[in-house]
Amino acid sequence: MEVYNEPPKRPPNNHLALAIITTLLCCQLTGIISIVYASQVNSKFLAGDHVGAERASKNAQTWWIVSIVIGVMGWIILLSVYGIGFLFALSK
Repeated sequence: MEVYNEPPKRPPNNHLALAIITTLLCCQLTGIISIVYASQVNSKFLAGDHVGAERASKNAQTWWIVSIVIGVMGWIILLSVYGIGFLFALSK
């Protein structure tokens, strides 16, 4: 008896919407990397490279998460610096 791996019927999630949103709102560099990977998902799936499509989907997801983390850390640092400066100005 032979067992065949049936290819998936639907492509994996390409995460393109979140990649674009994080590019605009968080960190542009990592967001652009996420957009590049997200744009590869459907074309790889249609070419029959299901493993490559899944890998590109996971990479796109990883990079938009990195973009969010960098964006949040940037805002925390920015608000901390301005908050400390404001408190220092009030103390004089």
